[in-house]
Amino acid sequence: MKSTKGLILSAVILFAALFFAFTKNKTFTSGNISQKQKLLAIVGTLLEEQHYSPKKIDDAFSKQVFNKYLEELDADKTLFTQQDINSLKKYETTIDDEIHGDEIKFEPAVKLIYDKRISEAMATYKDILSKPFDFSPKETIIADPTKLNYPSGEHEWKERWRKKLKYYTLERYEDLLELKEKNKQDSSVNKPETLLEKESREKVLKIMDKVYTRYKITNTDEELFNKFVNTITNLMDPHTDYFPPVEKRAFDEMMSGHFYGIGALLQETEGGIKIESINTGGAAWKSGELMANDIILKVAQGGAEPVDIAGYDVQDAVKLIRGNKGTEVRLTVKKQNGSIKIISLIRDEVVLDETFARSAVIKDGNDKIGYIYLPDFYADFDRANGARCSADVAKEIEKLKAEEVKGIVLDLRSNGGGSLYEVVQMVGLFVGRGPVVQVRDRSGKSTSLNDNEQTAIYDGPLAVMVNEGSASASEIFAAAIQDYKRGVIVGSTSTYGKGTVQKNIPIGKPLDYFSGRTDLGAVKLTFQKFYRLNGGSTQLKGVASDIVLPDYYEYLKIREKDNPDALPWDEINKSDFNTWKNGTPGFENLIARENAAINENPDFKIIKESNNWLATNTDSPIELNIDLYKAQQKKIHDTNEQISKHVKLPVEMVADVTTLDKDKYYNNPDKGKGERYQKWLKSVKSDLYISQTVKIVDHMITVPVDTVSR
Repeated sequence: MKSTKGLILSAVILFAALFFAFTKNKTFTSGNISQKQKLLAIVGTLLEEQHYSPKKIDDAFSKQVFNKYLEELDADKTLFTQQDINSLKKYETTIDDEIHGDEIKFEPAVKLIYDKRISEAMATYKDILSKPFDFSPKETIIADPTKLNYPSGEHEWKERWRKKLKYYTLERYEDLLELKEKNKQDSSVNKPETLLEKESREKVLKIMDKVYTRYKITNTDEELFNKFVNTITNLMDPHTDYFPPVEKRAFDEMMSGHFYGIGALLQETEGGIKIESINTGGAAWKSGELMANDIILKVAQGGAEPVDIAGYDVQDAVKLIRGNKGTEVRLTVKKQNGSIKIISLIRDEVVLDETFARSAVIKDGNDKIGYIYLPDFYADFDRANGARCSADVAKEIEKLKAEEVKGIVLDLRSNGGGSLYEVVQMVGLFVGRGPVVQVRDRSGKSTSLNDNEQTAIYDGPLAVMVNEGSASASEIFAAAIQDYKRGVIVGSTSTYGKGTVQKNIPIGKPLDYFSGRTDLGAVKLTFQKFYRLNGGSTQLKGVASDIVLPDYYEYLKIREKDNPDALPWDEINKSDFNTWKNGTPGFENLIARENAAINENPDFKIIKESNNWLATNTDSPIELNIDLYKAQQKKIHDTNEQISKHVKLPVEMVADVTTLDKDKYYNNPDKGKGERYQKWLKSVKSDLYISQTVKIVDHMITVPVDTVSR
């Protein structure tokens, strides 16, 4: 890995090279080139010259950007009218010229209409919600925006708003009616229906005010331009992103598990952003001035003007509160006694250890099975002792071996990936020395990434849990385990299907000499594709589970293959490797037996049938007649209840943490953190999918697949 100094130097050199490429095409003086033009031109050059498989930035690409950016700003088609779209059509084929250096006109023109429509929308929803709704007429609303055109004019625009608000009100009205029916003797809920309808509208009004106030505050010129740039990068492929400086910091924090902040858990409430709990040892705890239930009103960076965060969500507030180590953040807070106080805090390191690997020991009959949960393939290479998931998983394995477990379940469900280096090291923990994954660059050159460990630290029965949210590094791991026939992959029909590799390229001038961040942010650029050992890509197809467990998300269109801008599937030559076992008849028999048993399992049968029903009915138009709405929602509710009932075990499994982790769970000095660890353990005990996977591992023990290692 590069040093921080090297990263900063790279950033400066990259800016110079890309800016030179920009000025080669457009002859400008420094006085008439805007910062936005510089940024857009740099991003465009990066995409054209370094992306793995760049689309040509031409008029056709311009049209794609035009349509997608407007969809990004108006996802449900209730903001813009067709007349608005028509007025912007003159920019439909000029965005490519803007990317190549022309004056930026499209995004500012959109911003003018956007601001106007936001103000009009606020006036419109207030007017509509000031009058009672009649839920007796038979009418429907189409919830799927892909089935809608933009409103043809002002009348249709207002009519779409009316239906949208009527639906929101009907949802809450039905909830209040149900509550009234269940508590007939309670005068606080046993109110006239007209009053319940009014309360429902008031609730919707409060929500809409909060949402649209947030839009007005956070969707600044800079924020909307950043979204515009991201629209362009995402059209190359879904994983090429632009990070403005504050977003780049958040990404680095997520990858490393470390950040610099005040050490407090925040919660969004009706009153604003509230302190939910204080982390023991953090900056807030050391100050002794910030308490749980305090409301944060304003945030200031050192001596700068404070920012009023009314209307902010937690994520936006956190971006302001976090920063570089040793810097000052001043919080204006409303104390529980109503007093207002300004509290100065010096940011210090906060370790997100709750996002690191953790384990438990589960009993299945007389056997003990180890369970390891890994939420991300995290890596902090900027510190000598920075958190690394491969090292952490190795520690969990050793803890479980000390407990004499007879098999291990590794849970990668909803693990979106992370460090490519770390996943290679992690495969080595279970397989030992050998190739793990192949990568190919834009020139077509392929390279095999190997783990050079001599032996695996665990060679017993292994099952890897996955679902539709298991992506990227998770898929590399699952594919390698599957290709080596080292263990079984258990979960949804296939994983997410992200078979691309990204790198962060900082652009602009350095902000400081420690973080490597720059004034223009960074581009997370797709520059390689990875391929499994058998030569096939995981792109689009993902990794198919050996043993399929029907799950709740199967019917949702959330995989890579559901994104029209995703790169295609392909394959390269097979890597030279030997499977973990000599011969696989027993392995294949185990998989066949388990799949047959699951097909007959009554819980999984009901989950599968329920999902099939939801897949064909959830996109239907929503009834706005109260009787038809009740019937429609009852069926959906009952179906979801069926799933919820069967994904949780009626009787919890017997499970506990390892001996070395007892204090962290039961005697944690940070009481809130200890309680969250215990809550996690409780969720493990009642999880149907973990229970079934534990049984599979137990069957691997009782009916060994093969005992000859490679």
